[in-house]
Amino acid sequence: MKKIVIIGLILVTARFAQAQDKIEWLKFEEAVAAAEANPKMLLIDVYTDWCGWCKKMDKETFTDPAVVKYINGQFYAVKMNAEDDKRKFDFKGKEYTEAKMAAAMRVNSYPNFVIIDPTLRNITQLPGYRQPMEFLDGLGQIVDNGIGAK
Repeated sequence: MKKIVIIGLILVTARFAQAQDKIEWLKFEEAVAAAEANPKMLLIDVYTDWCGWCKKMDKETFTDPAVVKYINGQFYAVKMNAEDDKRKFDFKGKEYTEAKMAAAMRVNSYPNFVIIDPTLRNITQLPGYRQPMEFLDGLGQIVDNGIGAK
């Protein structure tokens, strides 16, 4: 019995450590539901499959431990393909695809990071590729300027 408890604790600890190794990406509707239950800002990474700078963000910025920790602590993170017309979801009584939602948020360059406040009303954008410290500075300014204020 003691071995089972120890193994269980090791698995829980390993899972927690693993979760902090990478950003916990959600689907848009999952992030909205989470924000409604426990208010927190949404950070939406709007990308395309052909975008080289988007891939560079994934490889270099979104794997940086400080970026991972900050995003997981401050936001519900979402990946949204600006050209995906297949996957559908509802938001505020309307049906969207990822492409329709990206257009509704007026995203027209990639990568683009849309930040939505906890009330799901106010948004701002942080466009373009950014190295880890520059990305953290940009997010910090948005949070400090009140989009995250309740």
